[in-house]
Amino acid sequence: MASLSLTSITPQPTTGFSLKNNNNYSNPTTKFLPKKRHVVLTLATPSPQTSSSTTSEQPEIELEFLGPKPGSDGSYPVDKATAISGQKLLRNIMLDNNIELYAAYGKVMNCGGFGNCGTCIVEIVDGKDLLNERTKDELRYLKKKPESWRLACRTIVGNKENSGKVVVQRLPQWKK
Repeated sequence: MASLSLTSITPQPTTGFSLKNNNNYSNPTTKFLPKKRHVVLTLATPSPQTSSSTTSEQPEIELEFLGPKPGSDGSYPVDKATAISGQKLLRNIMLDNNIELYAAYGKVMNCGGFGNCGTCIVEIVDGKDLLNERTKDELRYLKKKPESWRLACRTIVGNKENSGKVVVQRLPQWKK
């Protein structure tokens, strides 16, 4: 454990002297003298056994992100990531793992994950049952799009109880 000592100064009132004003009567005033007070804070750091045991007990979702266009050999490039079930949005997982989410326009004009722009569209190729249901924002922005398309900023990966694999097609609007 680490300890940290802080010193704070608290004024303590004492009656010290009196002043005479124009009315010729005594007026006691308050004089403040600093008094030191020590506060000791103890910072606790979690032990390695505690942090590793909590993550192993929680179910994980494996994610595969297919690139928007096939490579020269005809296969789509794949990025992989894992996430604890029910804790993150698909958008945050992609950004945390440096996986391209936005097209050129979306990189400049995205709403920052508030569900107001529709630039973070992805297609769920496999594992749709491991995600939350479509939200109001998704229904509004994706009403004429395929059911497999989702907004990454509104898609929660897992439900804290399930585990499995989700395959995501990045930038499905580019796929032809």
